[in-house]
Amino acid sequence: MPEGYKRNSGRDAQRNNIAAAIAVAETVRTTLGPKGMDKMLVDNLGDIVITNDGVTILEEMQIDHPAAKMLVEVAKTQEQEVGDGTTTSAILSGEFLKKADELLDKNIHPTVIANGYRMACSKALEILKEFAEKIPINDKKLLEKIAITAMTGKSAEMARDVIAKMLVEAIGNITEFNEGRVTIDRDALKIEKKTGGSVNESQLIKGVIIDKERVHTDMPRRVENAKILVLDAALEVKDTENDTQIRINSPDQLQAFMDQEERMIKMMTEKVIATGCNVLFCEKGIDDVVQHMLAKAGIYAARRVKRSDIEKLSKATGAKIVSDVKEAVKADLGFAGIVEQEKVGGEEMTFVKECKHPKSVTLLVRGGGEHVIDEVERAMTDAIGDIISVIKDDGYIVAGGGSPEIELGKRLLKYSESLKGREQLAVKSFAESLEVIPRTLAENAGLDPIDVIVAMKQRHDEKDGISFGLSSFDGKIKDMKEMGVIEPLRIKTQAITSATEAAIMILRIDDVIAAGKRSGPEMPQMPPGGGMPPGMGEM
Repeated sequence: MPEGYKRNSGRDAQRNNIAAAIAVAETVRTTLGPKGMDKMLVDNLGDIVITNDGVTILEEMQIDHPAAKMLVEVAKTQEQEVGDGTTTSAILSGEFLKKADELLDKNIHPTVIANGYRMACSKALEILKEFAEKIPINDKKLLEKIAITAMTGKSAEMARDVIAKMLVEAIGNITEFNEGRVTIDRDALKIEKKTGGSVNESQLIKGVIIDKERVHTDMPRRVENAKILVLDAALEVKDTENDTQIRINSPDQLQAFMDQEERMIKMMTEKVIATGCNVLFCEKGIDDVVQHMLAKAGIYAARRVKRSDIEKLSKATGAKIVSDVKEAVKADLGFAGIVEQEKVGGEEMTFVKECKHPKSVTLLVRGGGEHVIDEVERAMTDAIGDIISVIKDDGYIVAGGGSPEIELGKRLLKYSESLKGREQLAVKSFAESLEVIPRTLAENAGLDPIDVIVAMKQRHDEKDGISFGLSSFDGKIKDMKEMGVIEPLRIKTQAITSATEAAIMILRIDDVIAAGKRSGPEMPQMPPGGGMPPGMGEM
């Protein structure tokens, strides 16, 4: 083995890995639920992030331990697949490993535990589908409740009702139904952040906000009934690709060269004007002369617009992206009710709004400071992920407040009794681990977790108690569906699946071999008895 390596094997390796994973889970645990706390993360440059978003905390922590990194991957997977439930998945991973550690102390082999966990996970997904309810995916009120549940306990909570309505309307615009299939392009929903005002002043623009201003002061500041041309070509004379020299021997030749350049520029401008457009967005540059001519024609123009914004403009206004100005025709134009330049947060921006059937919309997020806006954006991203998950899953939802975990735990314990062999103990441990979610919700709300879990179990033993969970605001056990605390089924299925897979992977490791860090280039070794190394002559 290389010099300086470290090796940790057997039970020591398992303990070390499990302890690291549990430490990560404990870090994010206090952020769970409506009464969860925030973390302040300061990097080596002094930049601050204040958040209670699980995946953001884990990414910003820059974890080095290889087993702990697996929990970061679990949170990232949850974020990519659903957009919410990252803290839940990390906490579950930690608890699965904590219970597995107790089984290892009883000399139960890791392979047996892993097998039991797989059986429990598979059964848990079946049970979840049994008691999940289906809601109409066009029911805006229920979708708003899902968004509100996702934002409760975060900085966006102060304006959650306003934001929830905006989000449901925005996702409704970008949702397309093709032959019974639902397609939602998440990238078609743009979030633009600007400091100033309050979170309540955030607004939905049925169109696109572009971080550019008009190129000439004589251009109109506001255009109504905008006919929009979208170009990804330059409105200027291009430089030649190769180094080229033009030899001019007389003033007439120079004049002819300049006249030709002017004719080309004039032809481009006339072609733009001939389309009948009154607004132009160009991905590349616009020559000064062209700017002047467009201003005289009363056309609003913006240049060097980002490619992503060009594509969003096309989706929002129905304009075709034109690659050659010579080919531009009236049929390529898009429409917007209003295009105007506005000053937001001290910067001039172009608003393209009141589009007829926009397939791309923009959420303008306002707030008192950058940290506030960033956290509001993270809360909105969670809510967007939840709404999209419900729509894509045909409207399957479960109650919140820890009720699915209590019901799952109860049914899995019953299932474990039907098993033989040591796997039964692993399934039982898996079922008990699920109680960590309602227990954490109770702890974060300042309640006694034992009393809360006992009360929840009693309620779930009754016939109609399946959706009863913890109301963190008054500490009572209530029907979460009646309270409007509902979550997408996919949050739970993805969190349990990811957490189980990570726990099994960490459990199966019984040897950790870490190479020693090299401090510099390797020097030639001295032969025994002194003297020079072979191949090196004496000075």
